[in-house]
Amino acid sequence: MTIDRGPHGVPARRRAGFLLLETMVGVAVFAIGVLALARCVDQCLNAGIAEAADERARLALGNRMAEIEGGAVPVENDSQDKLKGMFAGITLRQSREPVLRKADGKTEPITGLFAVRLQALWSAPEGAQSKELTFYVFKPKMH
Repeated sequence: MTIDRGPHGVPARRRAGFLLLETMVGVAVFAIGVLALARCVDQCLNAGIAEAADERARLALGNRMAEIEGGAVPVENDSQDKLKGMFAGITLRQSREPVLRKADGKTEPITGLFAVRLQALWSAPEGAQSKELTFYVFKPKMH
């Protein structure tokens, strides 16, 4: 019985086994690379979704601020609204407090000046999210 040897003196069966091993290692490395790439794509998609939700919240806060400044929404009461339409899923909280000044050792409110706090709340796959905006509104008392 003679053993078939290749050009380098290695038996053919051994060469075939080594080729199979090389192929398996190559496929494993390729599969790991594909899984890593898929994870990166998933992270990019999640970041895009989170950015879009954040932008919607900023837009909702800006809209409510404009409504308050324009007088369409009163600032007299604290409120909480579940928004609809393109802002569905966002809850908007509104609160106000008088702006205080310190003079002569006393702390007293400035008549007609309020700090308005708006807070947008929504849920996302990574948990509860929120965005906040605070601004000042002057509402003089009418006689």
